[in-house]
Amino acid sequence: LSLLSTPMQLDLEKGSGILIRSFSAGKLHVNDQIIDRHVMLTADEIISDWSPAPLENLSITDFSLALERSPEVILFGTGLTQRFPNTQLITEIVRQGIGFEIMDTAAACRTFNVLAAEQRRVVAALLLR
Repeated sequence: LSLLSTPMQLDLEKGSGILIRSFSAGKLHVNDQIIDRHVMLTADEIISDWSPAPLENLSITDFSLALERSPEVILFGTGLTQRFPNTQLITEIVRQGIGFEIMDTAAACRTFNVLAAEQRRVVAALLLR
């Protein structure tokens, strides 16, 4: 199965807050919304004005919206495949005592739903392509 043609369903028990229902290349179904651009999510907020630099040029500034929310962990979904930003970015976030987990976006969506359901202070920074 390819994520390009088949949306991945991510249903958990319905509760209050943000729930990622599915992800396919370029499209995220969050609660009752379809999001088609890079986005950050918290357990109760959709931050749709996130416009990060290309992966190879990411800096701490690109994650300022996430850092302002004082998360325990930032889940960085890097699109259809797991790719890594520069080590300086990773180091700067981890030095602030914040977990920084890098995974493909489908995995980040699944992990976000679990951590948000556990009422953890999580931010998902999701690249959709």
